[in-house]
Amino acid sequence: MTVPLITLTNAQLAFGHHALLDQADFTIQQGERIGLIGRNGAGKSSLLKILDGRIELDDGERMQMGGLTVATVEQEPELDSDSTVMDWLCGDYLEREDWQRPAVAGSLIDQLGLRAEDRIGSLSGGTRKRVALARALADKPDLLLLDEPTNHLDFEGILWLQRMLVDSRCTLVVITHDRRFLDEVATRIVELDRGRLYSFPGNFSQWQLRKAEALEAEAQQQARFDKVLAQEEVWIRKGVEARRTRNEGRVRRLEQLRRERAERRERAGNVRMAVAEGSRSGKLVAELTDVSHRYGERVIVRQLSTTIMRGDRIGFIGANGAGKTTLLRIILGELEPTEGSVRLGTNLTVGYFDQMRAGLDEKATLADTINPGSEWVEIGNQRKHVMSYLEDFLFPPARAMSPVSSLSGGERARLALARMFARPTNVLVLDEPTNDLDIETLELLEELLQDYSGTVLLVSHDRAFLDNVVTQTLVAEGGGSWQEYVGGYEDWLAQRPADLPPVTAPKAGTGKAATVKPGTAAAQSAADPKPTKARERNSRASRLTNWEERELESLPDSIAEVEARQAALTAQLADPALYQDTPDRVAEINSELAALEEKLMELFDRWETLEAKRAAE
Repeated sequence: MTVPLITLTNAQLAFGHHALLDQADFTIQQGERIGLIGRNGAGKSSLLKILDGRIELDDGERMQMGGLTVATVEQEPELDSDSTVMDWLCGDYLEREDWQRPAVAGSLIDQLGLRAEDRIGSLSGGTRKRVALARALADKPDLLLLDEPTNHLDFEGILWLQRMLVDSRCTLVVITHDRRFLDEVATRIVELDRGRLYSFPGNFSQWQLRKAEALEAEAQQQARFDKVLAQEEVWIRKGVEARRTRNEGRVRRLEQLRRERAERRERAGNVRMAVAEGSRSGKLVAELTDVSHRYGERVIVRQLSTTIMRGDRIGFIGANGAGKTTLLRIILGELEPTEGSVRLGTNLTVGYFDQMRAGLDEKATLADTINPGSEWVEIGNQRKHVMSYLEDFLFPPARAMSPVSSLSGGERARLALARMFARPTNVLVLDEPTNDLDIETLELLEELLQDYSGTVLLVSHDRAFLDNVVTQTLVAEGGGSWQEYVGGYEDWLAQRPADLPPVTAPKAGTGKAATVKPGTAAAQSAADPKPTKARERNSRASRLTNWEERELESLPDSIAEVEARQAALTAQLADPALYQDTPDRVAEINSELAALEEKLMELFDRWETLEAKRAAE
C-alpha cells in the first residue's frame, strides 16, 4: 500500500502579477522519485519551500504524514565555512549519541574522495555541493528535496549521485535541467506550468512523448473554445431586432466565456535565438604543438599536440579542477603555456560565455548590457531594436532598464547568451552554458549550435547536451594527459582505452551499478545498440510465411490498441484526485503502464523483424 507523504489541495501562491500556484493539487507518494520541471521563474524552487515548510500557502491546504522528516539541498547550499568536512557530515548527531554516524560519514567521505579534516571554506563550489548532498543522504530523511543538484558537479559526481539516489529508499523530489539524469533517476515527471501541476508517469524521455500529445490536445480545446466565443461575439453585435429578442441566459453565458478567456494564461513563448555570425575565420583556428602547462608541481597539460579547424565543435571533458578552462585560455592565446607553442588562425572573432557570468556588470541595465550606446542590434542582415531583441530572450520591455543585479540565475544566463549572440563571432566558447537554463531553452540552444557555421568550444557536464552538439571531444585522462575522441559523451565511453578505470553508473530502473569497460564490445553496444540489433534481424531474414504476412498486417492495429490504453491510463494519472481518493490505484496503473510499455516494445521489435524479412525477399 502506497502512503501519501505530503498532499497539497487547491494550493495558491503568488509573488507579483501571476500566481506561481493557481489552485494546484499535488500528492507525493512514499517511494516515488519525482522530477519537477518547468520554465525558469515558474515557481519550482518556491514549491520546494512549501513542501519543506519554509513558506506557507496564500490559500489552500497542505497536509503531511505525522513524523515526516524532510531534507533539502538548495542550488547554492549554505554551509559552515569554519567546520571540517567530518564535523559537518556528523552534524549534531554525536550529541544524540548516534555512534553510527561517524562510520556513515567516513564512508561518504571515501566515496567522494574528500578529506575529513578539510575546512569547508577552502572547498570549491562543486566539492561543497557534494558535501551538502552527502549530509542530506546521511540524514536518511523520509523525503529528500534537491534543487539543481547537478550544477557544479562533474561526471563522476553526477554518476555517484545517480547511484546513491536510486539505491536510497527515501522519497525524492528533484529540480534539474539534466535530461539524462532525469531518465536515470525519475519514476514520475511533474511539470509546473502556468500555476498548475501536471503529472506524467515514467522518466523524461517518456514525458517528452506524452507532453507533445497533451499540448496538442490543449491547443485543440482552446481552438474550439475560441470559435464558440467568436460566434457568440458576432451574435451579440447583431442589429437592433436581434438585440430586442436576445436570450438573457445566452448573454450571461457570453459574459462567462469572456471571463474565462481573460483568465486564460497562455503558455510562455520560447526564447528566439539567432547568432550574429561574423566573417569567416581562416581554415585553421588553432594549432597546439607539444604544449605543456603547470602550476608549481601540478601538471595541467602535458605535451598536447592538436589542430582545431573552422567548423569543429569540440567538447572538453574532465573532472572539476582538471584544467578545462585553463586549456581553453591556452587555445585562445590568452595564456602562454609553460612549454610548446600555439599558432592561432586568422580573422578570429571570439564570443565567450563564462560559467560565473563574470562579464555582466551588476549596475548596468539590461539594454546597456546588450549594446551600450546604441538602441539597435545587427543580427545577420536584420536590424532589431534592443527592446525587441530583449523580448526574444523573454525580457519584457518594462524590464529593459532594470539593473542586472535584479535578475535570477536563469535570467542572467539568458542575458549572457543574448549579449554574446548580439556580437558578430566566428568562434563560440561556452563554459558550462547549461547551468540555470530550463530544458526548452537548452534544446533551442542545441539547435542553434548545430546550425552555427563557425567553431564551437564547449565545456559541459550535461551528457545529453554534449551528445547533441559536439562532433569530437578532448578529454583529461589524468596527470596532464589529454586525448582526442570522435563524437560526444557516449562515443567517448565506447572508445576510451581499456586500461583506464571503468565508468560506473546505475542501470536504469535498478539500484545496481552497471560497469561499462572502455574499448569493449559492450561499450560499443551501449553507445549504439540499434545497429547491432538490426544486423541480428537482417541475419535471420528469410521469406515471409502466409501467417507472418497476416501478423504483419495486424500489427499496426495491435500497436494502436496498446497506445490507446496507455493514453487512457496516463490521463487517469494526470488527475490529482486519484492520488487523494484512491492512492492504491496509482501503483496499479504504473504497473500496468510498465507492462504495456514492454509489450509495445515487443510489438515494435516484431514489426521491424517482419519488415526486414519482407525487404529481403
